[in-house]
Amino acid sequence: MDQSSSATRGVATAPGCSIDEEWIGRTAVISVSGALDMLTSPQLEAGITAAIGKEPTAVVVDLTDVDFLASAGMGVLVSARDQTVGKAGFAVVANGPATSRPLKLVGLADVLGLYPTLDEALAALGE
Repeated sequence: MDQSSSATRGVATAPGCSIDEEWIGRTAVISVSGALDMLTSPQLEAGITAAIGKEPTAVVVDLTDVDFLASAGMGVLVSARDQTVGKAGFAVVANGPATSRPLKLVGLADVLGLYPTLDEALAALGE
């Protein structure tokens, strides 16, 4: 990825979870690591809302380093996608049994725009 980027580290943290914001061009990339459950999903929601407030052309939520994804986290992803409709593109990066599998099982992969890598998500969003 040779686009210019700037990073803000440690946007939000909760025990067992960290959420970082990085910008690649006008695309906000929200990276999550650890467990995304009912205790940590409010931090993700706050991070996404803050990024949307900066008027990106797209928002990518990167779940590459998430080792547990609960329904509360999935709900935040759906809500975030709804917030971006008509304003910005939206995609989720997930590849693995802890993240992409549950999203596919509940039928959210197509709704959210699921990609196995950040590069593929950025390419699909035109970044």
